Amino acid sequence: MGKSRTKRFKRPQFSPTGDCQAEAAAANGTEPEEDDGPAAELLEKLQHPSAEVRECACAGLARLVQQRPALPGLARRDAVRRLGPLLLDPSLAVRETAAGALRNLSACGGFEVCDDMVTKDIMTPLVALLKECSTGLDSNEMSPQEKKDQNRNSIENIANEAVNVLWNICECSSRAVSIFNKEGCLEIVLKYLSRFSTNVDLAISVAYCLQTVTEDNPELLKSFSAPALHVLESAMLSPVNSMEYILLKTLVAGTIWNLKDIIPSKSQAEIINAILKILSEVLEMDAGETVLQMKEAETQRIKTAADTEGTLQNVNGDDLIEDDEMEDIPLRRKVRRKAFISDLLPPTDKELRETIALLTAQQTALEIIVNMCCSEDPTDDEWEELSSSDESDSFMENSLSECGGQLLSPLCLSHEVHTALTNYLIPKKIFEKTAFPNSTAVDVCSRNPSWKPLIRKMSIIQCRALVCLQSLVSLLDVDHLGGPAALQTLAQHLSQLLFSQPDFAKHVDFLEAISSALRALLQTVASKNIPQCMTPDQLLTLCRAGIHSSNVGVRVNVVSILGITGSVLAKEDGTLDTLKTIGCFLLEVATKDPSLVVAGEALDALFDVFADGKEAERASVQIKLLSALKEFQPVFKMKLRKEGRAKYSPDQLCVLDNVKMNLRRFVAYQETVEKKLTT
Repeated sequence: MGKSRTKRFKRPQFSPTGDCQAEAAAANGTEPEEDDGPAAELLEKLQHPSAEVRECACAGLARLVQQRPALPGLARRDAVRRLGPLLLDPSLAVRETAAGALRNLSACGGFEVCDDMVTKDIMTPLVALLKECSTGLDSNEMSPQEKKDQNRNSIENIANEAVNVLWNICECSSRAVSIFNKEGCLEIVLKYLSRFSTNVDLAISVAYCLQTVTEDNPELLKSFSAPALHVLESAMLSPVNSMEYILLKTLVAGTIWNLKDIIPSKSQAEIINAILKILSEVLEMDAGETVLQMKEAETQRIKTAADTEGTLQNVNGDDLIEDDEMEDIPLRRKVRRKAFISDLLPPTDKELRETIALLTAQQTALEIIVNMCCSEDPTDDEWEELSSSDESDSFMENSLSECGGQLLSPLCLSHEVHTALTNYLIPKKIFEKTAFPNSTAVDVCSRNPSWKPLIRKMSIIQCRALVCLQSLVSLLDVDHLGGPAALQTLAQHLSQLLFSQPDFAKHVDFLEAISSALRALLQTVASKNIPQCMTPDQLLTLCRAGIHSSNVGVRVNVVSILGITGSVLAKEDGTLDTLKTIGCFLLEVATKDPSLVVAGEALDALFDVFADGKEAERASVQIKLLSALKEFQPVFKMKLRKEGRAKYSPDQLCVLDNVKMNLRRFVAYQETVEKKLTT
C-alpha cells in the first residue's frame, strides 16, 4: 500500500535485569507466588522506626517487584504511596534503596504501572529528591574530606537511582514529561550531566533520560539556554574513549539531534557532522572482537585474583576465616543496597559492563541514524542551500552555545545528512553490521551464564542494522549507495543471510528486519530499472514462509515484495507461469488474511502486478482474477465498515479507503481486459 516507511525508534524502557520476572525468580531460587503475603510484611516494615529495617524492607521490595505476579498485590496495598515519602527519608541509605525499589517497579511494571505512579503523585517526592541531591552536590559544608567524599558518593548514587526512575516514568507517561517541563527538571539533570568526568554512570542515566524527554517536546526545547547546550557539547566531545564514555557520547548525540529545531542554520552542517562522526566511530568498532578481548581480560583478572588469594592463604594459614565459619558470625554492619537490588551488573564485572556499554552504544547509534532518516522532511521550497563541512572538529569553533537557544525554522536536512552519511562511510559500516554475529564470540558467550545475554544484544544490533539499511536504501541516491553494482551485491548479501538460516521463519525480529530491507532494496532496484539479483523462486520461498508469521509487519513486507517482483516480471516475456503463481498467492492472502492491513497490501500488490503487460493480462484471465475480486469486493467493504474504527488507526483507515476505491477501479479495468481476451 504505497512505499514502505521505516518506523522511528523510541527509546526502550529500561529494565535493570532484562526479564524481570524470570531473573528475580532465579535469583531467589523460588517461583513467583500468587499471594501478596511478603508484600504486606515488607510494606509494614517501611514505617519501622529503625532506618536499617526500613532500608532492608525497601531492598526486599526492590526484588519482589521484579516478579510480575506480585505487582497487583503491591498496587492493592498502595506501595507507591508508601515508598514515595521514603525518597526524602532522613537516612541516605533508605533514600537510595527506596529509589532503587521504585526504579525496578517502573522498569518491570510497564506503561500502566508508570502511569499509575504519576497518578499517585510519585513525581512530587521524586522531583524534591532530585532537587535535594543537586543542592547536596553543591554543598561544601561536609568535612572532614573523607566524610565529604563518602556523603557525596552516596548522594550521587541516590541521584542515579532517582534519574532512572524519572527516565522510566517519562518514557511511559506524557503527564510525567509535562511535570518534567514545569518543575525545571532540565536544569537539575544537566547539573548531574556536567559531572560526566567524575561519574560517568550518573551521566549515562541522565543522557538516557534527556534523549527521552527531548523527543517531540517543543515546550522543553525553549528551555535550552546557551549554558545548557554547552553542557551537552562538552559531554559529546569528551576526549575520553572508554566504552562507557562511547555510550555516553552516543546518547548525547541522540539528544542533540532531538534539539535540531533550535539550532541556527550557520551551525547545522557542523553539528550534523559532529553527530555522525561519533556514530561512525561507534560503528567502526568490531563488537565480536571486543567481546573476545574483554572476556579474555576477565579470565586473566579472575585467574590473577585467585593466584593472589592462594598466596595470601599460604601466608596467613589458619588465621584466614573460611566461608563456612563466616556463616556463624552475626552480620553487624549495615546492609547496603547493592546486596539486594539487582542493578545492571555488579561493579566487579568491569569487562562485562564495558562490553555491554559498547553493544548498547552501537544499537543506539543505529537507532539514531534510522530516526535521522525518518525525520519529517520539509517541502522543496523550504529547503536551504547549506555548505557541508567535512571537519566535524570545527563544531568547537562554531559552538552550540553560540546559538543562544533561539527557535528557528526546522532544519533542512536532506543535503546535509546525505553528504555526512556518505562522508563518514555510514552505509558501508551499516552493511558490515548486518552480518551474523561473530560465531566465536557467540560460542564464548554461550558457555558463560553472565555473558550469555550478550548473544541477544549482538543479534539486536544485526536487526537494527538491517532496519537502518532499509532507511538508507530508501533515502539515498543510488550513487551515494555505491551505484547499481553495489545494490546487486547488497541483494546477494541479503539473500545469503536469509537462506543460510534454514529456520529463518522462526526468528521473527530477524525476518521482519531483513524483509523490510529487501522490500526497500527491490523498490529502489525496480524504480531504477536495475536487473534483479534474487530469483522469483527465492522470493516465493521467502514469502511462503513469511506469510504464516504472526507478525503483521512480516506479512506486509512479503506481500509487497511479491508485488514489486510481479510488476517487473509483467513487463517481460515468458513469465506467464510465474505471474500466475504470484497472482494466486496474493489473491489467497487478500481474501484470507485476518488483518485488513495485510489484505489491503495484497490487493495493492495485485493492482501493481496486473496493471499492464500482455503476460499479466493472460495470467489474470487464467487465474480468474476478475471473478474472485468481484466476489471479494463486498466482503472487503463489509469488514472495513465493521472492523475499521475499532482495530485500525486513522492513517491505516485512510489507506484502506484508498484501496477500496482502487479495487472498484481495478475491477472495471479487469472487465475490459477479460472482454478483450475472450472476444
